[in-house]
Amino acid sequence: MQNNPQQTARVGLFFLLGVALIWVAFETLSDGKVFKDKGYTIIAGFDNVRELKLGDEVRMAGVKVGSVEETRLTGRRAEAVLRIAPGVIIPNDANATILSAGLLGTNYIGVDLGTPGAPPLLAGAEIKTKITADINTIMAQLGDLGTKLDNALGSIGDAMKGKDGKPGLFQRLDTLLADNGGNITETMKNLKEVSGKLNSGEGTLGKLINDPKLHDELLAAVTDIKSAANNAKGFMTDAQAIVDQVKSGQGTLGTLIYNDEAGQNIKVVTKNLRDISDKLAKGEGTLGKLINDDVLYRDAQGTLKKVDRMVEGLADQGPISAVGVVANSLF
Repeated sequence: MQNNPQQTARVGLFFLLGVALIWVAFETLSDGKVFKDKGYTIIAGFDNVRELKLGDEVRMAGVKVGSVEETRLTGRRAEAVLRIAPGVIIPNDANATILSAGLLGTNYIGVDLGTPGAPPLLAGAEIKTKITADINTIMAQLGDLGTKLDNALGSIGDAMKGKDGKPGLFQRLDTLLADNGGNITETMKNLKEVSGKLNSGEGTLGKLINDPKLHDELLAAVTDIKSAANNAKGFMTDAQAIVDQVKSGQGTLGTLIYNDEAGQNIKVVTKNLRDISDKLAKGEGTLGKLINDDVLYRDAQGTLKKVDRMVEGLADQGPISAVGVVANSLF
């Protein structure tokens, strides 16, 4: 019995279709890398890989550059082996982080761009990692925050309404107002009187508020104070300039203080004056003898007496006789 040609064609078509489906499924499961270069692997270490699984994406700046090839436990940490596509360069200072694709999406590895010009990570190297809070941690923290908020609100409620027979805040405020109603009324009355006086210009503060002349005088006084402050500032500036000149050895005072030669000259002059005063005190020299020796004083007195007698004689004698009188008086 001969086969029907149409049946043979149908069998062949189904066979080819099955082969194509098997090929598509294989390519999908192998990520299309049956005959392609598989790239290289790097290691990312975490405290917790957060449900990462085989095939989860590795993204760099949001672009898929690889996938998770394996997750494993090494010592006291978990590691993810990342398969990076060929031609993708990851700097050695880049950081890998476990991120979530949406609130309920799957996790993936996010890698930043690192520093431009940094050396690339080699195959088998370990990439730096950063820890970020996952959704479970955030929800747990929100739960703790809600509990604390509930406790705080309960405490506020107890304080407001009272607890264990103790009056609440509103009850205490009501009691306070009832007990001090008269004082509050009196205080408000005093405040009203004070504000009325201020408005009518009574008192120093009222005049200051309502009298423009007093206001202008106050501004003038403030201006004078500012002027005095500026003058004082200028005086301090001048004084500082003088001090700077003295420190730099300028001027007479600066020369006396900082010039060694001038200082030596002052020492010499002081020593000479001291020597002169010592000689005068000891009666040395003409001036010293004149100060300390009374013989010169007596001689001077005798000479003056002779001059007096000579003058008296000149009044009674002629010119020739006067010369003789002078000579006789002096000698």
